[in-house]
Amino acid sequence: MVPRLSAYVKKPSDYAPSKAPVFYNPVMELNRDLAVIALQTHHKLLGREVSVCEPLTGCGLRGVRFAVEVEGVRRVVLNDIKPESAQLARFNAELNKVDGRVEVANEDANLFLSRNAAPRKRFDYIDIDPFGPPVPYMDSAIRALRNGGLLALTATDMAPLCGVHARSCLRKYGGQPLRTEYCHELAVRLLTGCLTMMAAKHEIGIEVKFTHSIDHYVRAYASVHYGARRADLSVQQMGYILHCFSCFHRETVTGIVSPLKHICPSCGANLSVAGPLWLGRVVDKKFCSLMELEAGERGLRQEKRLLKILSLVKNEAETPVTYFAVDKICDKLNLPVPAQKKVLDKLKEAGFQAVLTHFNSRGFRTDAPANMVKKILSDLAAQKA
Repeated sequence: MVPRLSAYVKKPSDYAPSKAPVFYNPVMELNRDLAVIALQTHHKLLGREVSVCEPLTGCGLRGVRFAVEVEGVRRVVLNDIKPESAQLARFNAELNKVDGRVEVANEDANLFLSRNAAPRKRFDYIDIDPFGPPVPYMDSAIRALRNGGLLALTATDMAPLCGVHARSCLRKYGGQPLRTEYCHELAVRLLTGCLTMMAAKHEIGIEVKFTHSIDHYVRAYASVHYGARRADLSVQQMGYILHCFSCFHRETVTGIVSPLKHICPSCGANLSVAGPLWLGRVVDKKFCSLMELEAGERGLRQEKRLLKILSLVKNEAETPVTYFAVDKICDKLNLPVPAQKKVLDKLKEAGFQAVLTHFNSRGFRTDAPANMVKKILSDLAAQKA
């Protein structure tokens, strides 16, 4: 049972999910589908029953789905600070006949997570899906996870993460964003970078299992591993991305305190800096493959779109950091936009890696330098002329 959102829209500018007495967003169905598949995959890799927590549950839809749809879930604990939300979540658990495995609390999310930070109270999976940034809940969520547990984070504040409000991003995530064509990937890396540094304070390392960018948000799934050595290994994957807005050159610099270049080696223009952020893999290919198999067996309503996203994400798992957008480069060079397949074919013919990205329908990943990409686009435009 969920709110009838149309009843809470009084004027065109009203955002129905936040106006309703209990938060519910139907647009996030695909997000919840992926969460169910990721949790099932995590359970199978652990090989034992799991305990699950959703500290910002709203109407309880996501948590109840975990109890109903995921095999091996021993216990689901839901929480919301709103009494109405806790009441509806409790009712939905009863309605779906899982109230024996679903507990519902009604308190502040950070207080609730801190109450479960003791070794024998921790969870195997925590899902943070807030309206805005997940940063205020990260620290308490990390402490409430068991060793090897999986943390899922949603960030819907794309304006700061994509560089529109850079100072806000620096305050919240501890990194500098850039308004580049690959800003959605930067958003994922800033989010996982923030998680890395926050976990490291507790001598906990992270391993990014799966990330995606869909619609108005980015999402990250990362497992946590206790120990100073694991934390150090995670911090070693932090660094910066240097970007030239003049010629599209980009490169990475590893390390929090590495000396940064200021001049583009390709054209001599000033380089812009994004970071510190996560430079490691943003998806584990094995984990993504298992998710793909799981998705194909469930018959979900958005199965076709879901499988397409998983396929694209898996294919870009072992590709270089950042991607190029054909239309952005052609616009800068005043060239006609060629078919994307032709660009990828030319790059492969030249001996470079070239794959599509789920971040941008006009984007592709390659290990070719920016000058080579521009040359191929220019050659294709000349052939067309």
